[in-house]
Amino acid sequence: MKRNTKKIGIPKNLLYFLIGIFILFVGIIIIYVSSLKIPDFHSFEDRKIINSTKIYDRTGEILLYDIHQDVKRTNIPFEKMSANIKNATVAIEDSEFYNHSGVRITSTVRAVLSNLFNVGIGGGGSTITQQLIKNTLLTSKKSIVRKIKEWVLAIKIDSSMSKEKILEYYLNENPYGGNVYGIEEASKTYFNKNAENLTLAEAAYLAAIPQSPTTLSPYGKNKEKLNTRKNLVLSRMKELNFITEEEYNNALKEVVTFIPQAKTGIKAPHFVFFIKDYLEQKYGVEAVESKGLKVTTSLDYSLQEKGETIVKDGAFKNKKDWNGENAGLVAIDPKTGQILTMVGSRDYFDKEIDGNFNIATALRQPGSSFKPFIYATAFNKGFTPDTVLFDLPTEFQTTCNAYGKALPGHNQANCYMPQNYDGKTVGPIKLRDALAQSRNIPAVKLFYLAGLNESLKTAEDMGISTLTDIGRYGLTLVIGGGEVSLLDITSAYSVFANDGIKNQYTGILKIEDMNGNILEEYKPNPKEVLPKNTALTISNVLSDNNARIPTFGSSSTLFIPGKEVAAKTGTTNSNKDAWTIGYTPSIAVGVWAGNNDNKPMKKGGSAVAGPIWNSFMVEALKILPSEKFEKPNLELDPMLVKPILRGYWQGNENFFIDKISGKLASEFTPKETLEEKVITNVHSILYWVNKNDILGPSPSNPSEDSQFNHWEIPIQNWWSQNNEKYNKTTWAEKPNETDDIHTGQNLQMITITEPNINDIYERDQKIQLIFTKLTTSQIQKMDIFINDIFVDNIKYPFNFSFTPEDLDNLRTENELKIISYDTNYNRSENTVVFKVKN
Repeated sequence: MKRNTKKIGIPKNLLYFLIGIFILFVGIIIIYVSSLKIPDFHSFEDRKIINSTKIYDRTGEILLYDIHQDVKRTNIPFEKMSANIKNATVAIEDSEFYNHSGVRITSTVRAVLSNLFNVGIGGGGSTITQQLIKNTLLTSKKSIVRKIKEWVLAIKIDSSMSKEKILEYYLNENPYGGNVYGIEEASKTYFNKNAENLTLAEAAYLAAIPQSPTTLSPYGKNKEKLNTRKNLVLSRMKELNFITEEEYNNALKEVVTFIPQAKTGIKAPHFVFFIKDYLEQKYGVEAVESKGLKVTTSLDYSLQEKGETIVKDGAFKNKKDWNGENAGLVAIDPKTGQILTMVGSRDYFDKEIDGNFNIATALRQPGSSFKPFIYATAFNKGFTPDTVLFDLPTEFQTTCNAYGKALPGHNQANCYMPQNYDGKTVGPIKLRDALAQSRNIPAVKLFYLAGLNESLKTAEDMGISTLTDIGRYGLTLVIGGGEVSLLDITSAYSVFANDGIKNQYTGILKIEDMNGNILEEYKPNPKEVLPKNTALTISNVLSDNNARIPTFGSSSTLFIPGKEVAAKTGTTNSNKDAWTIGYTPSIAVGVWAGNNDNKPMKKGGSAVAGPIWNSFMVEALKILPSEKFEKPNLELDPMLVKPILRGYWQGNENFFIDKISGKLASEFTPKETLEEKVITNVHSILYWVNKNDILGPSPSNPSEDSQFNHWEIPIQNWWSQNNEKYNKTTWAEKPNETDDIHTGQNLQMITITEPNINDIYERDQKIQLIFTKLTTSQIQKMDIFINDIFVDNIKYPFNFSFTPEDLDNLRTENELKIISYDTNYNRSENTVVFKVKN
């Protein structure tokens, strides 16, 4: 022994010292362990209530929801709990519950490695006993000290209590969603029965919930996730031989009905649970349940109350008139992205329509409400509101002929010839009118021209997060393929309202812990995702009431007298979805109406969703600033932008004449006398425009585009039947001579005699303009500048005077400049210097 000690080089005294330290450490642990008391589980409810999270409106004064304001709990003894719920819980939470001593060694090792070395998957897989400890005494925050306490208490409880008693406590403490705690209260809340009477399938559902009580709530939007976990519970029970194969199959087939949700002391419930879900995702369930957070949301409760009333009244009216039972509404501040109103159904507590399901965050087909994103993409590329497309029956599937018949060897079902809402076509139509009147055929054509991927990217940049695979939708996306949420599309429209600047939607203004420390606070993060002029152009079109009159009439639900409001409707096939989304610079409001089960309605868009949207917008605009949209720059240089993009659908080849001389325009011909002549040569726009280079030259071989013949044939057929209705221009009308009235020479129309350079004027002296006319042509106007600052525009009899001291830019020596225009729009420029005393 002595030889070994010397060999490893450890002095005998040091070895004794280390052994002593170890014994001391073990002793301290033994004393610490013995001092730990078994928890008082009856204190749990009070602790939860004291530290309850509270959710407020934007003022921080109106309490929307206290997480534990109405905690419901009924403790029952073990024998009053059905074997189904006991076995289901053990199967999904802790299959070794009856075999371990409070902790599982494998889970313990994993937790140690995770905490010490940040490896592995963390501290998951806690035993039922450990979960009970966490639910009653300890936090869920990861730390070695907490974990040691948890292990020690779990072992101590397991050695001092029966497994049955531990499971009893656990099932009486477990959270089952909202303010429901304990298996007895959960059984009554969801099935209106006692826990001892739960069926196998019902027990499996309840055992599934505690993993994530909000996400897996039977009254929430994630029923598929709940069903998946319920099936997992049953599968685990079968694996552990808790149930037979027959019982398993019967439970899978069992139709379980949850009773209607009871009303509680909650305001804006859809919004509240939207916020609660966010909190749990970010901070964890334990923090929301017991950390006493104070959450100040963005909700404007006065608007919320109005919204709930308007949606409920509108939905019941729709039920009577159009067979549409439900509706939802979202309102967002475009300048901040803050959610002001969220109404997820006509009534959260209305079981008839699954009222607790939040339609504001659900995915539905958008119909024509998606079109503005395609038009915005097209305007970015060079198309204009005046560009004309042909609204004619058009086949877009290239495996079919231009008349909608499948080519040999191809399936007729794949042919795609969309129709307009009224089943009619109108021939050539401007993009402004096509969007305002929601014509489908021009929209599909524009989608092709703008580019499917580019249009999808525009929508994604603006906030549409659910359309990830253009291959799934193809050209049908523009009139309703794909799915979006009301929240997303309203937020995306708010980008138009905010001149192309996106503010990500948010429901949070501030989150504080129980000590007043700020955990999170709203901070603006604006991002330009759309050129300003494009956004202004869309707003200009969608607020053009005259443009939409042919479809909606002059006094539709989209029109609000005295207010400048942009709006768009949407309807899906068989009227399953009705949308109206609109905005001012101050607010964006989206409304969906329909049936949760996709049952068709009698009408769509403006008839069903429009009145709800209009009523809410009218109320909102009573308290919001009366703002108007800035006007877009829609001026186009005819010398740079080809005619087909500027609205000349009859052709794209042109020449210019001078209207006064009647001769071919020259570089000196003023724009006021220019007249464009477009040669009549009617074709599809694909004849003149390369969709990959919109502003570039016309394609050399248009038929290389796979859509060309499908668009061209209907247009040529239409033109052959309608060409007599239109005037035509030919190359024979092009003049041979050039404009000789506007030559570019600086014609001297006048000479200035007063003021003059020889006199020195007093600062307060009135100076009268005096000039002599030199030209025989009639002068129509004069622009006057002093020191290069525009002062006035004068017409006959050309009286003008000024006092030097009234000029902002007065100098000792000053220049007066006069630009004169005759009736032929020739111009001349005259200057004179005049002096003023200091």
